Amino acid sequence: MFDFDATLPLMAVQFLLLAAVLNAIFYKPLTKVIEERANYIRTNETEAQERLSKAEQLATQYEQQLGEARRQSQAIIESAQADAKKIAAQKIAEAEQEAQAQREEAQREIEQQKQQAMSSLEQQVDALTRQILEKLLGPELVR
Repeated sequence: MFDFDATLPLMAVQFLLLAAVLNAIFYKPLTKVIEERANYIRTNETEAQERLSKAEQLATQYEQQLGEARRQSQAIIESAQADAKKIAAQKIAEAEQEAQAQREEAQREIEQQKQQAMSSLEQQVDALTRQILEKLLGPELVR
């Protein structure tokens, strides 16, 4: 069935030559292109990972800065509110002191007017008493 003549070694040599030619012409360049493409993909993937990591770090940093800015603005707002309360309390105290001073001044004026009225009334009472005594006892006895 199977003849072992000179064609078998010749076919084996032809097969080996064809394998060597295909390896040199087709497989090596194809393998080289596949390896270059794999390296390109790995490089891009590594760069993408680095960029993603950097973006995450920047996002974290910006969030921290934003949080710090919010804390500072809140502190400024609280400080301004405290200052406003102090100023309002001071103005209220000043207004109360001024009102108290005006009340005291009004009280003094009222007391002064009362003293004047009492003095005037005493003079009028003395004059009326003298007139009544003069009418009752006569002008000669009253002095």
